[in-house]
Amino acid sequence: MEIKPVLLIVDMQNGFCGVGGSFDKFGFNIKPYREIIPNVKYIIERMRSMTVPVYYAKAIREASGLDLLDRVHRILPDSRREKLNDMPLCIRGTWDADVIDEIYPEEGDYIVEKRRDSVFQDTEFELWLRSFGANTIIFTGIDSYICVESSARDAFNKGYDVILLKDCVASRERKLHEATLAQIAEAYGWVMTTSGLMEKIETGELELSGITPRPVSVAG
Repeated sequence: MEIKPVLLIVDMQNGFCGVGGSFDKFGFNIKPYREIIPNVKYIIERMRSMTVPVYYAKAIREASGLDLLDRVHRILPDSRREKLNDMPLCIRGTWDADVIDEIYPEEGDYIVEKRRDSVFQDTEFELWLRSFGANTIIFTGIDSYICVESSARDAFNKGYDVILLKDCVASRERKLHEATLAQIAEAYGWVMTTSGLMEKIETGELELSGITPRPVSVAG
């Protein structure tokens, strides 16, 4: 099977999974997020070596609070509030909002800034995919059952093939994480390990149709 893929890394930012970031300071368990960093780093390096475009989705908030969820929703679960009044999470231009050092973008990688769960919502992501002729998205990052799942569902419904690397996604909620893996595998695409994906590529079961990324300056 021939595919034209891109690699997507969702929300691997200091605010969520960095030591000393907002989540860490507030006492959230960031261990599950940090455990996948070596696997995410590995797949980034392998995809770059095969000239597969690498995209980083970054959750961004404005210092003014203009784009906060509670400015839009009257009904908002407490778990989604993330202590909005106490924690200035991933504010534009801050260290908190930046990608963690371990997998920091390189020249030629792409940054997609988003304000909602899905990487497709009010961003240029799909425009870029169309311009490259991409038809498959390889998903990694956090949080499995929120931003990763929302993005994967949107990808499928927009006509893109979905590959989710289960050793490269994580959540602080284990049951919801497992439910996401099951739902994606049942209804939306492939769920596999990084080694499983590489085996399919190396044996020729998956043939990567080259999409050489254009040299660009990294934003963010």
